[in-house]
Amino acid sequence: MVWQLYTSLRTPEALLAGWAGLASGWTLANYAQILTGDPPFWRYLLNSTLVGGVSTLLTLLLAIPCAYGLARRSGALRLVMGGTLLATAVFPYVLLFLALLEVARHFGLANNLLALCLPYAGLSLPLAVLLLQAAFAELPPELEESAVLEGLSLLQRLRWILLPLLGPAVFSTALLVFLFSWNEFPIALTWLSRSELLTLAPAMARIAGSSVYTVPYGAFAAATVLGSVPLLVLLLVFQRPIVAGLTQGAIKG
Repeated sequence: MVWQLYTSLRTPEALLAGWAGLASGWTLANYAQILTGDPPFWRYLLNSTLVGGVSTLLTLLLAIPCAYGLARRSGALRLVMGGTLLATAVFPYVLLFLALLEVARHFGLANNLLALCLPYAGLSLPLAVLLLQAAFAELPPELEESAVLEGLSLLQRLRWILLPLLGPAVFSTALLVFLFSWNEFPIALTWLSRSELLTLAPAMARIAGSSVYTVPYGAFAAATVLGSVPLLVLLLVFQRPIVAGLTQGAIKG
């Protein structure tokens, strides 16, 4: 990050000069180029935030009941389902790229930000279920049995008892899903062709120099810094629940 910040504040000549030209060559022109583009850079940040938020919400809505059901299962069925989810989670999704492209073409899902959330949620779902399942398994069954005796339904138990206790695990899972959606490149590159709909990753790939032979290192670095700031702020503000959620279910007390 320090090197990217340094590169984003230097002119091309200063970068080539190395440390010898450290006293001069400082500029904000790289940020001006990014922020005054057509469309402006903030539009790409907004698109990525929208896609990441909807993908995360959709994934959690599907993963929470699946994880609860898997955690309450026992025997061979649970092992088979867990193994299947694990194999799916580690499967390289790039191998599904052509199939997803045909699906998008058949159903007319191109140039639609909300449609982009469907493959993101589907690809994130196995890992989300595994993480939440481990957290559900850590909760003592007696806690839920007491809630049943009080007359609470399944939805009420999830809403008022289980999910509040699993807040850190849910938050860390949501963050992982959001990061995947924020950084995903090949699907967004092929599903979106209109400039105003691009997310951050394919938009950065389209940054061009003054000529075909020019590599705009400063502009690339400025885009990297601006695209990383929201995630860094998110991680710094919520680092405690993130760490608690990632370790929940990893050990037994």
